[in-house]
This record gives sequence, structure tokens and C-alpha cells, in this order.
Amino acid sequence: MTSPADVPHLTPNQINALVVLMVEARRVTNVELKELAGFTLTGKDNTKLVDLGLVDTDRTHRPFAHELTEEGWRVVRQLHTSPPPKQGGSTTRSLFVVLSNLHRSLDRLRVSHGDFFKQTGATAPAAGESRPDAPAPATAAASTAAAPVSAAEVEALVRSAYRDLATAPGAWVGLADVRDRLADTDRAALDAALRAMVGREDVRIIPVANTKSLTARDRAAAVRIGNEDNHALAIGPA
Repeated sequence: MTSPADVPHLTPNQINALVVLMVEARRVTNVELKELAGFTLTGKDNTKLVDLGLVDTDRTHRPFAHELTEEGWRVVRQLHTSPPPKQGGSTTRSLFVVLSNLHRSLDRLRVSHGDFFKQTGATAPAAGESRPDAPAPATAAASTAAAPVSAAEVEALVRSAYRDLATAPGAWVGLADVRDRLADTDRAALDAALRAMVGREDVRIIPVANTKSLTARDRAAAVRIGNEDNHALAIGPA
């Protein structure tokens, strides 16, 4: 269990930067930060977050772009366990209340922060709503075609995607690439299939050892097994 001592002392602006990068769950430029939150991540704030290993900043071209590291994700998930900085005033204290309730809710739902904030395409309309550009179903056969696939079928899809991606049987393949191949497959069904496949003799699903190499895409694609996120899949010869 993480204690407040595991969360470094940060200024309100540094905290704001971590939170924005978390909710965007991607690499964000200073121009985008300015548009989204009204500030840029530069100078001492940027230097400290980079030195602490919380943010990876690409300075190879302008505008500079920033992304949370694995350690950055850990810290921002635990910010609410530490006292908010006094200089932040009521705004920062309110933000910590939001973070605390977010953490409690995601824990209850058993959803990771990375999954919750994952960047997706156009969202489906809520129940009872319809999109103006969405065509009405033509026949009952159309709804039948959308029926959920079985667990065995999802596993077969995973194995097929793996064969397409792997350079050889047993080679490691990122789950982000597998998910891209199976973009039309229900996320919950795919996660369930991956968890079930861990029990197969020819399947291994592991976390990436070098967490600093993980991108927001890798983190968003991870599957939670036990108490850790896993990012890579290997399937040996049948």
C-alpha cells in the first residue's frame, strides 16, 4: 500500500501538469497544454518533474511535448494520499477531493486509471439516444450479426492476431498491437480471454520490465492480472 511518503513534494503547477497528462493519457505539447489548461510545462517545473522521473519531455523539436512515465502514473494515482500544498489554495484542495473520489470509484469498479482515461475514437451514444447520422437497422438479421462472440471465439481471435504480429512462435508481442488488430472486439471480452489464456501452457502474459519504455498507448492497452498491469504476450508452438 502506498503511503504519503511515496509522493514527492510538488508545487500546484506541477500537480496540475501531472493531472492533465493523466486525463489526456497521451503525449501533450505545450501548445495543447496552454489550450487545455491555460499553462505550459517549462522551466523549473518541467525540470523537476523530469528529474524525478515523473514526466518524459521530448525536446527534439518545438513545441516541447510531455508524457507521464510509469512512475508518473504511480504518483498521480496516489496524489490524494498526501496533503495538498498550502500555496495551492481552495482550487488545489478541491482537485485533491476529486482525485480521492476518482481513486475510490475506480477501485470499486476495478478499472485502472489508464483504462479509464484511454484515448478512444467516437463514443457510442448513451442508452436511449441516437446519432443523427446513424442509419436505422435494416433488418433483424443486422442485430443478430452484432451478437457477442463466445470466449473461445475471442481466444481464437487473439491467437490469430498473435500469429500475424509475432516474428516467430514464442516471440513477444505488445498487447497494444494485439488490441489494434482486434479493435472491433469488446474490451471486457478481450480482457477476460487474455486472463483465461494465462492458464494455458503455451501462453505467457507479462509486465514490461523497463517501465520507462512504456508509452501511454502501452499503458492503456495493459490487462490487469492479479495486482499488476501486463503489457506483452507470447504464445509458444502448439
